[in-house]
Amino acid sequence: MTHAVVLFGHGSRDPAWRQPMDAVARRIVARQPEVQVACAFLELQEPSLPAALDELVARGVRSVRVVPMFLGAGRHAREDLPVLLNQIRSRHPGLALEVTEAVGEQPEVLDLLAQLALRTLR
Repeated sequence: MTHAVVLFGHGSRDPAWRQPMDAVARRIVARQPEVQVACAFLELQEPSLPAALDELVARGVRSVRVVPMFLGAGRHAREDLPVLLNQIRSRHPGLALEVTEAVGEQPEVLDLLAQLALRTLR
């Protein structure tokens, strides 16, 4: 497997906080078992993004899509993530690294959130 998806979130002191990200990771594997999937965190939980990418590269991954699991492109997505990505690119210059926009800025996610908010009003 040379392709991977990394779900990147903030992290929390509460270990239960990551359960939805883990659930998304399991759904990705169920849909495309040939793609490796990892969760990574900015702080408070492990692994960090660089550690997750180091592990994937050690397993032979050559192409990674990083998906910021944020509702919007706040400071973490605009400032912290690019710094981490530059570190990773320096450590793994041959790695094809793609970063998507924050999930909360995807039209499908926005539509689903609106639908969920209105669900009980019917």
